[in-house]
Amino acid sequence: MGVADKLKELEEEMGRTQKNKATEFHIGILKSKIAKLKKELQAPKKSGKKTGGFDVKKSGDSTVVFIGLPSTGKSTLLNALTGAKSKIASYAFTTLTCIPGTMHYKGAQIQLLDLPGIIAGAKEGSGRGKEVLSVARNADLVLLVLDVFDPNYRPKLVEELEGIGMRLDTAPPKIFIQVTSRGGLNINYTTKQTHLNKRIITGVLNEYGIHNADVTIRQNATVDELIDVVVGNRKYATSLTVLTKTDLVKAEFLKNIEYGFVPVSAETGEGVDALREQIFKKLKLIRVFTKRKGELADDVPLMMREGETIADACPKLHRDLLMLFKYAFVWGPSAKFPGQKVGLSHVLQDGDTIQVFKK
Repeated sequence: MGVADKLKELEEEMGRTQKNKATEFHIGILKSKIAKLKKELQAPKKSGKKTGGFDVKKSGDSTVVFIGLPSTGKSTLLNALTGAKSKIASYAFTTLTCIPGTMHYKGAQIQLLDLPGIIAGAKEGSGRGKEVLSVARNADLVLLVLDVFDPNYRPKLVEELEGIGMRLDTAPPKIFIQVTSRGGLNINYTTKQTHLNKRIITGVLNEYGIHNADVTIRQNATVDELIDVVVGNRKYATSLTVLTKTDLVKAEFLKNIEYGFVPVSAETGEGVDALREQIFKKLKLIRVFTKRKGELADDVPLMMREGETIADACPKLHRDLLMLFKYAFVWGPSAKFPGQKVGLSHVLQDGDTIQVFKK
């Protein structure tokens, strides 16, 4: 029996199994086996063939990918945001390769990738789906692009992304597993568990050949989150949902859609500026300006992310600056007063100006 057949058999067994306290352990083991087989199926196969169009080098300050069904207006949207010349037509599958473009906004250069429309079963490889989704794994932000006349397809897009190990809008589980050479499984919780117990945790870890380890769980975790940590190839990404062609419906129609979204009409330009701003915010980019002693601050900002510090800024200015760092002066929102003297741990904010001194 092949891997795909085994997977199908396990998924059918999962579908037949009633979910209750008595079956928690069995379901946990089934999920472990299913995740293990899916990882095996997703492993890249060696091939001499070249599948051009999907090997895109990351550039700019951040990368955003467009994920959606064929003919949802992704290409038109890319052109509106960047001025790129992605082919446009009113029929499906116009885009057959990955089309890159750059959006310039508030000093940032944001790479946007228009991917071919994915279809049901993409995670299993339908319509070159695995290649499309693999590009999404390397992105900083996933744009879920939906046609206003088919807004209920969003859960399916999320499911396809989850099928390749992507977890949208969620933080990595606070589960830490340190494999040891002996001593069995030492399991510690820092909060009450309502989904996991020692038997389930042991069963899942043993399924992956882990029999000796220190396990610390710092949240009320589920078996799926435990499996995600054990598998170890999960990608946690932020998403933003966009509804296209919204100029063709009434405002009342949009009010009935239950999830949050950015309404856009790439044809008329309505909502494009708002989308640029939302992309910038979702990427958590901030602008930090630099200056030399006795000179005005540079016009072109250094692009950083929320929560980053002077230590993060130093390597962006010069590869040896972190090692030679003495102190810095800061002007702007993060400073208690203009020209505050700070160290490497100082957290920067959007609009700050910094002046760094070397030893």
